[in-house]
Amino acid sequence: MSSSNTPGFRTSKIFAVAATALLGVTALSACGDDSGASAAPGTVGVVAAFYPLQFVAEKVGGDAVTVTSLAKPGAEPHDLELNPQQVGQLTDAQLVLYLKGFQPAVDEAVAQNNADRAFDAGTSVTLLSGTASHSHDEGAEEEHAEEEGGTDPHIWLDPTRLATVADAVAAKLGAADPDRAADYTARAAALRTELTTLDAEYTQGLQTCARREIVTSHTAFAYLAERYKLEQIGISGLSPEDEPSPQRLAEVATEAKEHGATTIFFETLVSPKIAETIANEVGAKAEVLDPIEGIADGSGDYFSVMRTNLASLKTALSCS
Repeated sequence: MSSSNTPGFRTSKIFAVAATALLGVTALSACGDDSGASAAPGTVGVVAAFYPLQFVAEKVGGDAVTVTSLAKPGAEPHDLELNPQQVGQLTDAQLVLYLKGFQPAVDEAVAQNNADRAFDAGTSVTLLSGTASHSHDEGAEEEHAEEEGGTDPHIWLDPTRLATVADAVAAKLGAADPDRAADYTARAAALRTELTTLDAEYTQGLQTCARREIVTSHTAFAYLAERYKLEQIGISGLSPEDEPSPQRLAEVATEAKEHGATTIFFETLVSPKIAETIANEVGAKAEVLDPIEGIADGSGDYFSVMRTNLASLKTALSCS
């Protein structure tokens, strides 16, 4: 008789299978316990898909919420792939804040796990088309608009739109936690005041400039350009991983020369090589203009980065 059929072997095998199953249950339980979405006692568990939504949730929620971000600090959020623990966080959350179309993995996980407690921030504001304020050739524009679902997701780069998102988040938190609804509304109002101040600084700072064209490596700045009457000349499309064609690089270089651009902007989370190449071609500098998709620990917050961006824009555009 084969040893695999002996009682001792069968008992050991059954024990091993049971132990493995128990470990699996324990791991899943630990995932739920470690999610941060169930939060500290007495707080609302919120999962934010990436930094700007985390920022809003923390400002509006205050100490009444525990916020978990799916995107790690300083990481590119577009390409986020969720691990089982993150899916557990999303599933257990009392409120999920995301932006449909920005992170496909999050869209899929929300649809499968927690759609009834999820809020798409893009539904609270007017969205711009994926080609707004861009100077792509028509064929490339149509391709980018189709790939990105036809809309630009970078709504937080217009402070007035972000204030509207904050009001909507306050309403969602109030529905989840009615006893503190007035507190959420008050904190959203306070955030709106801060964002209105920031908007005024941008309006005044960019009012009188020698140029109004900004050359960017990634066309993330349509909302900022629309709000402050700038023209965005994008090297690549809405996705920072889009590879511009040699023809597009030549077109951008030509436009940059025509407009007397002194700066070619690149962002913090992707390689600056393409921007540097065009900058060298036209005799300009390559500098950072941060789309604030993800912020590394210790590098400031939304307000500080927006003000750094404003200073960079004023210098690049020779604003008085």
